Amino acid sequence: MTITDDDLLAAWRTGDAAAAEELFGRHFEPLYRFFRNKVDAAADDLVQRTLLACFEGRDRFRGECSFRTYLFAIARNQLLLFLTRQRSNRLVDPASESVADAAPSPSTVLHQRREQTLVLHALRRLPVDHQVLLELFYWEQLDGGELGVILGVPEGTIRTRLRRARQLLAAEIQALGDSPELLRSTLSDLDGWAAKLRTAGKP
Repeated sequence: MTITDDDLLAAWRTGDAAAAEELFGRHFEPLYRFFRNKVDAAADDLVQRTLLACFEGRDRFRGECSFRTYLFAIARNQLLLFLTRQRSNRLVDPASESVADAAPSPSTVLHQRREQTLVLHALRRLPVDHQVLLELFYWEQLDGGELGVILGVPEGTIRTRLRRARQLLAAEIQALGDSPELLRSTLSDLDGWAAKLRTAGKP
């Protein structure tokens, strides 16, 4: 019998610490991946802050979405709080400002193809919510409904935002690319390179 996230959450609410540990263990790597290309050295701290916020708010979760979706919504909020602190408490507009505007540049991911490195850096130059949208779509395979919950917009808006995010990503790649050959190689399979980066965020 498969034990679902909902099963573990129900057990956790009754005081089962082992269930909480298993639940968080299932989602640690995706959370780490979520933060790794955005804040680098702060990724571990933000994972812990996200899990703590989830712990503190577990009784407020009513099951309107999956636990995974709920967790990524908390992660996005924690990211925005972190970026706000980086800017001396000036609020960040996730629709227009990027993590590259607020946070130190992350260390280069070692042993990546040049195309992957280019896509990584281009992602960081996108507005926060466009970066979040593309990474959750490509790396975590979230659907439109889940993405809508996380970003707080109707599901029908997600398709439009995905199309716009891809356009912005392609434009940033063109701005960063240092050779016509690299640009052709990257842009010819942009979806493929973005999807392959899923392993780049592993701890």
